[in-house]
Order: sequence, then C-alpha cells, then structure tokens
Amino acid sequence: MTTPHLVRDFYEQIWNAGSHSAVGEILSENFVFRGSLGAEMRGRDRFWTYVCEVRSALDHYRCDILECICEGPLAFAKMRFAGVHVADFRGYRPSGLPVYWQGAALFRLEDGRIAELWVLGDLAGLDAMLSSNAKESKL
Repeated sequence: MTTPHLVRDFYEQIWNAGSHSAVGEILSENFVFRGSLGAEMRGRDRFWTYVCEVRSALDHYRCDILECICEGPLAFAKMRFAGVHVADFRGYRPSGLPVYWQGAALFRLEDGRIAELWVLGDLAGLDAMLSSNAKESKL
C-alpha cells in the first residue's frame, strides 16, 4: 500500500522542513496529538510549539517513514526519528552527537486533513542513547 499524501506531507513539510504554513494545510483545526514525548495536546498552535521545541533540541531533525499501512480513514506508520542533540532534551544536556529512535504512529484522517495522531516511541532506547552520548561527550 502507498503512504497517504497527508501522512507523507505531515512528516516532510512540518517535521523535516519545519514549515509553519503547512500546519494549517495538513492538520484539522481541532487536531489532537498524543506523542510519546509528552501529554496529549489539542489544536494546531500547541502542536506547532511542540514541533519547534523538538526541532530546537535536535538539529537536522528527521522523521522517516519505514512502512505505512492505511485502511479507510486510518493510517499506521512505522517510523525512525533522528537528529543531532544540540540543546537540553528529555533532561539531558546537549552532547552534539546524533540520536535516533524507532516509533509508530496511528493517524485518523478526516475531511482531507489529519484530525488525530497518536505516537508511541522507544523512549527507553532514546534515553539510553542520550545517556551514553552524555558520557561520551564528557571524555
């Protein structure tokens, strides 16, 4: 199956390119987001703030879709997230080293936009890498 253009554009335009204008084009006005890095948030403005926080902490931040399955208004994607740790993130001081982790995302599409997204990421693996990088950067 092919990745729905909304899912592809969500990652390419909003997360990878950091396009604020794409938020209004791709996400519904009452967009609901539950990410593995924080609590549920509602609305495009709050979500955009979150995107900026993550992209500020992780330079060259990328979300890559490894696989995607869709059925009706739902899409499920296996993901890889990566960036260079340049600012405080998850309680770790910047190391200047790359970090990456795997995750999965469940989208609900409605009226030509993304209405809801629930993401689960391997935070144990991410924290282990951040901790290891913190030790390595002190050497």
